[in-house]
Amino acid sequence: MEPVSIPAERSAKKGSLEDPEILQNVPGHVIPILQREYDDFKTEATKFLEGGTPEDEFIKFRLKQGVYGQRQPDVQMIRVKLPFGGVTPEQMDKFADVVEKYAPLGKGHVTTRQNIQMHHIPLPEAEKAIRELGEAGLSSREGCGNTVRNVTGDPWAGVAADELFDLTPYAGAYARYFVRHPTTQGMPRKIKTSFDGSPRDRAISGIHDIAFRARTRESKDPAHPGEVRGAEMLVGGGTSIMPRVAPALYDFVELDNGDYLKISEAVFRIFDRQEWLRVNRARARIKVFVDKFGIDELRNQVEEELKGDWVAERDFSIEHLLFLNDEREGAPAPPATYGSPNGDLSEFERFRHANVAEQKQEGFVTVEVKIVRGDLTPEQFRGLGQIMRDYCGGYARTTVQQNFVLRWVREESVYDVWRALSALDLGGAGSREIGDVVSCPGTDSCKLGITSSMGLNKAIEERIEQMNITDPLARQIHIKMSGCPNGCGQHHLGAIGFYGASIKVGEHTIPAYIPHVGGVWEGGEVKFGQRLKLRLPSKRVPEAVERWVRHYEANHEDGEEWGRFIDRVGVPELEGLVKELSLPVDFSLESMNTFIDWNRDVPFQVIRGEGECAV
Repeated sequence: MEPVSIPAERSAKKGSLEDPEILQNVPGHVIPILQREYDDFKTEATKFLEGGTPEDEFIKFRLKQGVYGQRQPDVQMIRVKLPFGGVTPEQMDKFADVVEKYAPLGKGHVTTRQNIQMHHIPLPEAEKAIRELGEAGLSSREGCGNTVRNVTGDPWAGVAADELFDLTPYAGAYARYFVRHPTTQGMPRKIKTSFDGSPRDRAISGIHDIAFRARTRESKDPAHPGEVRGAEMLVGGGTSIMPRVAPALYDFVELDNGDYLKISEAVFRIFDRQEWLRVNRARARIKVFVDKFGIDELRNQVEEELKGDWVAERDFSIEHLLFLNDEREGAPAPPATYGSPNGDLSEFERFRHANVAEQKQEGFVTVEVKIVRGDLTPEQFRGLGQIMRDYCGGYARTTVQQNFVLRWVREESVYDVWRALSALDLGGAGSREIGDVVSCPGTDSCKLGITSSMGLNKAIEERIEQMNITDPLARQIHIKMSGCPNGCGQHHLGAIGFYGASIKVGEHTIPAYIPHVGGVWEGGEVKFGQRLKLRLPSKRVPEAVERWVRHYEANHEDGEEWGRFIDRVGVPELEGLVKELSLPVDFSLESMNTFIDWNRDVPFQVIRGEGECAV
């Protein structure tokens, strides 16, 4: 939909606007690949590096291609969109190749929005990287910028017994409809979208700008009786400095007739015209509109917008856009032989209990791979790709917990899968448990980062490992952290959450975190945690976590989960347990470590650049 100038002799070339490369309906091949965009990126990057294009103009262009500036000068982050987290073995191989060639730290990062990011790539190499990723059908188009970002979904969609129906086909159609759409190229801010068919809401619908939750109803058309598929449509959620749970714009919007696309576009058109939001891009999300005017006013404006002439000019049919892929056809046959535990039974059973779930299809299970801090090496990318080929029919999805779900694994093959994962150092038990800590990259790469959230993540994981927590309720505590208040690590939703801050001590500064407790991100309705009235020096955070967990283990009632425990004992009691840890110390040789952040070797300073999310 975006105007692209294509010479006549190339107009029919595969990968052009006229002949987009949608190879087939398999995970990862959702967004059409346009080769000309890579040519344009190379041209524009060269012009910028030669001084021919102003930086602010080039940044806007660069962001639409999913290439994002870092706090380190002259290097970029590339964000690859994986709609609903889907990826193929061949794409895992391609990630490995690109990381090896262009990412100096030798790793890719799974994000809390099911993307995969690669960091520290020099701008002259970025075009080569996105072009090579495109060879495997991977797209970074609109991975950044004020566009419709990656469309997320439940990684267990299509195989979960608790879902009403699989929303994956409709998520694919939504992603395809709005990529390069003229209305969504320069909105006041970005739009994050999710689709979920389960009452457990594993896609965290409530924190999204727009979210769809599966619903059905009986047809009101006598000529076409039966069940009609639709979705509850939520609008106006978000985290950051203004956390909001999205209210329902409509209790039911029909899917198969394209109404959900039509109403979404109406919302985007209204949002795009809000010039007052563009004045302060940092507070320009659609939740600000809903917060100011209310969901009823937005609904009234949508109804008026749908009377416009533009509706007749659009094609909202979805048959040609649906992501239709019968994974069952490609699922593996029962294995002729398979392994069984031999001296490692207890370790394997711990993994099976925590990481393996039955599918609704008899004889199959999913295996959730715990990816430490969301980071994968080239060897791990390739190894996971091979496991997908050998045991999953090629099917897997990333998760909002920065993990990886292997789908369509035969029950008999779980031990062999675990052994293969263990060989890659990915066989750890406890996915989505207390030791599976979530964090954004923080000051490792982000311009807005205040603290080293990845360093704290590692320190907390090590402390939890040392604690040897056996209480099953304590193991269900989720810990999430962000390196700044913006919430990319979803700290608001952690049972225990932290965001990066600082404590001033004379001329010196201590890296610190502000804690939250009682957040809920899975199992029903979203709930934001309560902020504690203190700041903890970064090096004391692991001790604070241990004190809270040990206090919970010793004092919770039978079956009393962490959230209910907090409601009973009160936040002041948790504050009192760590009050002494929040007290600053004088700067001296003995206390120097407190003034140095995790994974750093120099005294801490708050160094923040201008983020590009709001450009």
